[in-house]
Amino acid sequence: MERKVILFIVLGVITSLLIGFTSYWGEAALSLPPKEDIPEEILRTEIIIEARSPIDGKSLSAAEYAELQAKLQISPPPKLDPKIRENIFLLRLRKGLRQIFPFLNF
Repeated sequence: MERKVILFIVLGVITSLLIGFTSYWGEAALSLPPKEDIPEEILRTEIIIEARSPIDGKSLSAAEYAELQAKLQISPPPKLDPKIRENIFLLRLRKGLRQIFPFLNF
């Protein structure tokens, strides 16, 4: 009986030492960023003079990009049929009422 207790204590100490050593080995490698990674502080100070179009991904100059953004801000007039628009409104209204009054059957 005494021999089993000593064996369990020795096994417990050995496993805890192995777990402790392996956890320290992994931390040193994961804590540092790669050498080729540019720090965020340097990236924030860079002035971006080239951009990509959000529509097709082509390279644009800063002026072209600003012009495209201005065009995208202007929304086109709605092209939906008024009858369909009314049906969508009624469906949304029905959904909202069902959330408030789930016991009604409509």
